[in-house]
Amino acid sequence: MNNPYVILSVIAGYFLVLVVIMRLSSKGATNATFYTGNRSSPWYLVAFGMIGASLSGVTFLSIPGQVGNEAVQFSYMQMVLGYFVGYLVVAYVLMPIFYRMKVVSIYGYLNERFGYFTHKTGAFFFIISRLIGSAIRLLLVVNILQLFVFDALGVPFELTVILSIGLIWLYTHKGGIKTIIWTDTFQTSFMLLTVVAISYYIFHELNFQDIGLVKAIGESGYSKWLYWDDFCAKNYFWKHFLGGMFITIGMTGLDQDMMQKNLSCRNIGDAQKNMLSFASILIVVNLLFLVLGVLLYQYAEHTGIGEGVFGDVLFPTIALSDSMPVVIGVLFLLGLIAAAYSSADGSMTALTTSVVVDFLQISANEGEREVRLRKLVHRLVALTSILVVIVLKYTTSDNAINSIMFFAGFTYGPLIALFFFGILTHRSLKDKWVPVISVLAILITALLWSYSKGGIAIEKGQPGLFGEYVFGFELIILNSLLTFLGLWIISHSVTRQS
Repeated sequence: MNNPYVILSVIAGYFLVLVVIMRLSSKGATNATFYTGNRSSPWYLVAFGMIGASLSGVTFLSIPGQVGNEAVQFSYMQMVLGYFVGYLVVAYVLMPIFYRMKVVSIYGYLNERFGYFTHKTGAFFFIISRLIGSAIRLLLVVNILQLFVFDALGVPFELTVILSIGLIWLYTHKGGIKTIIWTDTFQTSFMLLTVVAISYYIFHELNFQDIGLVKAIGESGYSKWLYWDDFCAKNYFWKHFLGGMFITIGMTGLDQDMMQKNLSCRNIGDAQKNMLSFASILIVVNLLFLVLGVLLYQYAEHTGIGEGVFGDVLFPTIALSDSMPVVIGVLFLLGLIAAAYSSADGSMTALTTSVVVDFLQISANEGEREVRLRKLVHRLVALTSILVVIVLKYTTSDNAINSIMFFAGFTYGPLIALFFFGILTHRSLKDKWVPVISVLAILITALLWSYSKGGIAIEKGQPGLFGEYVFGFELIILNSLLTFLGLWIISHSVTRQS
């Protein structure tokens, strides 16, 4: 499937459906609709839609692509198990607090618990985290579309980015979170349909039905998922498991994007049902992506299509090859777009909410000024997102999922520490010192990583400050603990009033 005009027609048709959904879901939309969905979203729709929002184009391309790395294979499942424990913490520790306070932005908790500067610090780190994380996710997909579609049409990368984010703005600017609940449901459906259909097709092309899927995966040489042997290694089990747990708490429970969807449910009971259902299904879905990775590498070995190709470009190389039926190429494109935009649209809405509520301190009422400012901020968020994607295009080279988790280790650590210092202690903070402590913790974490094996200050292959120890996803734990320690230093004991 190498006709860019066919691909472009598929993309145009897909976005036309999203615009129709926007028009239907945003009738009579107000500021409350944009921010909270009028707190009337069915929990099962939220749970299903959050699958696509959580996975994004990173899972769609990077997870299958990493299976071919001998040091990785199925080790991502170690993190997925940690994710599940993290979701339990989100459902039973964090969400009850947010529902009790009836917040629009979850960072309002920090203002009530500690004060002005702590509130702004938490919101600032969310905005930085989400801007970078969303941009990396979108960049991955835009790169694929550029390579397989827009280069052939002579469209420059920058224009591709503008068009992509402009379309997201188009279908989110009016209905906000209410529209996103419905578009995420639609997009998750396409993403899962794509993975199942392509896996089924390749499975039968390889004649694996004679031995069965489980045996085929087991004998592939790609299915190792437990790494217990080397504590110093990046993929050691407990590093992945605990890192995954903390990443979930930070990137879901303390992330306005993901929580804004949860807070649109009718009540805390529905929101918890949503979270537990979503967490359980996510284990199966992630496993499905890893199975797809094995099938893709096996297909490349047997057919020569995509042979020697690794990482994020393996899936598109095979799915869009001339040997594949056109329907497979179409499904791949729809699944890829669905995975990318189900994450990016929620990010744009959440960033708008945080800027308006946390920094401009504009209420969610329906005055002309409030609506006008919300729309203006939404446009500015779209423009900023365009700039960040373009900058990252020329400054990053690692695969997408590692880049996201790496940045998360630095930017979500302070958020975790701030919230859990408030939850676990009765101590008060010297509010003005909170930004300083948070930045210092990040700098110390960055220095420790830089001078460890694999860090930027150590030559390749040489031992670092901690010998052969390589930091992995547990960077977020280190950052959280350093921030927590710093907060304790600037705190004093008080009696919490009832």
